[in-house]
Amino acid sequence: MAGVAGVAAGGALVARNERQRKSYTPDEVRSRLQERMSQATAGPDDPEETPDRP
Repeated sequence: MAGVAGVAAGGALVARNERQRKSYTPDEVRSRLQERMSQATAGPDDPEETPDRP
């Protein structure tokens, strides 16, 4: 019985996350992805934070 309740609770969480995800307009998604991409490719602000690579 506990397993069934766990599956139902997990399904409710997935449904809630899906509703939140769909609440963004395509333009909002695009701008968020572009912002994340620019942050990822910008690199660290402090060169000393860059890890040494062999």
